[in-house]
Amino acid sequence: MRNWQGKRYWLVGASEGLGRDVAIQLSSLGVEVVLSARNAERLRELAAELPGKSQVVPVDISDLSSVKAAAEEAGEIDGVVFLAGVYWPQSARQWNAEQVEAMCDINFTGAARVIGSVIGPMVERDEGHIVLTGSLSAFRGLPGAIGYAASKGGVQALAESMECDLRGSGVQVQIINPGYIRTRLTDKNTHAMPFIMEPEDAAREMVAFMGTNRFRKSFPRLFSLFFRASQFFPDWLYYRVFGSGGY
Repeated sequence: MRNWQGKRYWLVGASEGLGRDVAIQLSSLGVEVVLSARNAERLRELAAELPGKSQVVPVDISDLSSVKAAAEEAGEIDGVVFLAGVYWPQSARQWNAEQVEAMCDINFTGAARVIGSVIGPMVERDEGHIVLTGSLSAFRGLPGAIGYAASKGGVQALAESMECDLRGSGVQVQIINPGYIRTRLTDKNTHAMPFIMEPEDAAREMVAFMGTNRFRKSFPRLFSLFFRASQFFPDWLYYRVFGSGGY
């Protein structure tokens, strides 16, 4: 188990939802948290509720100069947790170019900007912890997930490549793929959301996993089995089931 006491973690996307509850749980374990998101007011409100030390550092992860400035302000950290994300459900038949671009830019390229701003010092020290938030939608393309599934697939590939390069070093990489979590993002869905979790419960699963030496976790366990298994389905079967042509 990881010794959390006195560690400093930069949480990007901490203002609400899963990020907010991860911040609360890490703070309760003795972690000093650096809270980042675009909404400074919500970050300050969260900081006032936390039991431990915190620092508020607003950031716009769509802007590289903002990310670099935030990383410099955050200072030396023991770990970074990327939790930021945007989402609009849509089919390729109703493609919204601005929304798709935003999902790709925030969910994937935003992660690359943040990790790129902190990984150098971690590699130099041979010490650090990088945690990326993926999704069960990352394992294979899904109907109605244009932009989102692709962006999360990119996050997963990013984590896998880092694991290839950093495995055995002092820099640990983890990727966590949750299913549905009740947030303002999933409130946009009109389809059924099996095994949907409350943010507090999902954060508890996430923080517990962060304390291990394992690389990947996908949850809820039963729900995740289908998504992981789908990678082995032949195309004719997979698209017969999911290629409805509608949505």
